[in-house]
Amino acid sequence: MLVATRLATFDLRRYLIGALLWLPVHVIPLAGGLVLQQVFDRISGHRPAALEATLWLCAAFAGVELVRGVVIVVAWTYGVYWWNAAATLLRANVLRSVLTARGPAAARLPHSSGEGVARLRDDVADAVDFTDESVSLVGTTLFAAVALPIMASIDALITLVLVLPMLAAGVLSRSMHRVVARLHRRARRLGAAVTAYVGEVFGGVLALKTAGAELAALQRLREHNRRRRDAAVRDRMATDLLDAATITTVELSTGLVLLLAAPAMRGGDFTVGDLALFTSYLGWLTALPRSIGTTLYRLPQAAVATERLTALMAPHEDAGTLSRGADVWLHHDPPPAAPPPPHPGPLRVLEARGLTVRGALHGVDLRLERGSFTVITGAVGAGKSTLVRALLGLLPLDEGTIAWNGAPVADPGTFLVPGRTAYAGQVPRLFSASLRENLLLGRPASDDDARRALELAVFEQDLAEMPDGLGTVVGPRGVRLSGGQVQRATAARALVREPDLLVVDDLSSALDVETERLLWERIAGRGPETVLVVSHRQAALERADQVIVLDRGRVAGRGRLDELLDGCPEMRRLWHAELIAELITQEEQTGA
Repeated sequence: MLVATRLATFDLRRYLIGALLWLPVHVIPLAGGLVLQQVFDRISGHRPAALEATLWLCAAFAGVELVRGVVIVVAWTYGVYWWNAAATLLRANVLRSVLTARGPAAARLPHSSGEGVARLRDDVADAVDFTDESVSLVGTTLFAAVALPIMASIDALITLVLVLPMLAAGVLSRSMHRVVARLHRRARRLGAAVTAYVGEVFGGVLALKTAGAELAALQRLREHNRRRRDAAVRDRMATDLLDAATITTVELSTGLVLLLAAPAMRGGDFTVGDLALFTSYLGWLTALPRSIGTTLYRLPQAAVATERLTALMAPHEDAGTLSRGADVWLHHDPPPAAPPPPHPGPLRVLEARGLTVRGALHGVDLRLERGSFTVITGAVGAGKSTLVRALLGLLPLDEGTIAWNGAPVADPGTFLVPGRTAYAGQVPRLFSASLRENLLLGRPASDDDARRALELAVFEQDLAEMPDGLGTVVGPRGVRLSGGQVQRATAARALVREPDLLVVDDLSSALDVETERLLWERIAGRGPETVLVVSHRQAALERADQVIVLDRGRVAGRGRLDELLDGCPEMRRLWHAELIAELITQEEQTGA
């Protein structure tokens, strides 16, 4: 209920105007019923019938319906703005919390991006629809509050018989509250699982084809769909049962009105016009139990939606934060962005002590001085990526401290961001947009800045061969680029932010030896002064001022490459294995 109240009041003016537009849609039929009563009483002879007056009454009825139709069009046109603004508000608050709240976002996000998208789509719609339904509930209640006294003044018994089945439908809707919530929660969860799995299949097409696992993946999708279908059918059956109960009350009420009206009409106490009025009002009165029933089953659905959306947010944020008012711009440009906070001063030293991530990292110390080129190396599973992700706040630390220029960093996830640091991850993430958009991601930088970053990333020749240049669309996940181009574009995206500290996680695996050598040469010569690299490649290790060797989550050696080759057995093993691997790669590339 708190979310519904906040959504109604965050833009109260538009919500009230929309409500005032919709209320006449429910109230205007009151006039239509009264006009019909006069028309049929004159036709049946219960009132003096003048042809001219009867025609004017028919014209009045047509005018009432025409006005109602115009109001519906205007209300729909205006109401769409509020609905979209309310949905945007919820999505913006969830994304703000994910992107800026303290602590790693990965700990709050669902297991896949597809499920997160499903929540932002379906659960947001459920929450907004519940608030939107309140307008219909008020309108139908207002209609009933006026119509029932009119009907009772004509025949109280028939009116009472008309109301009782509707009350029964409302009681049934209330009794099924928990069942609807349980079924809807399961349907939403399994529906999100299908969305997530489809996204994973598209993202791993090459892996599936290489492994010959297409049929297995298809079978898995069918199983997900079967469970989703069964859950959706049960969820729909519950809501349809409530709708069926409401429809049954309409039919039952209509039958009872006809049974009771027949003897009353024979006695002259109930006219044809009264029957026309009752019949006209009956259809609109049934909207009240239907609206009550809809509100009652939307209430648990909205509760489920609120629960699933707040689960994406920081632990200290709740439903109040989810629906907190904020500016939303749909028809005009937002105001200029606030200037970035003042830079805390250039990096002199970044120091981490005792970094521990349960099961992956054990008491690792790290010291990065300004102007240094540090390489973290180790075997597969040694904890290299875990170390840099924990350092940047992308993974939660169980123990350890981080300090920037001697000052403690309480939340690295919100502190070690551009322009203090920039991160080029192990798995490149490109969007189906232009190369320019992929590099800048909203950063107010010029094309010259983008080209400079691409040159540092050894991408200038590739750019020259693209007819659309920076406007080239790279396709989903950069599918129109080669593996090496994707990696270098990801490096350029980090470089264009001109950070004090550049963090690169094994980004040169798809590069040939010469391109990789040139990449590190340019970054070391004209790029950020301080660089932290995860790599096992010879070109990076030979350039390093400091090499940190990890073995099963612990530091096995630290120093320059020549020192480690003399005194660290693990480094010697890794170095010899890499020399052999690079020799084989060179032979394959030259065709020897």
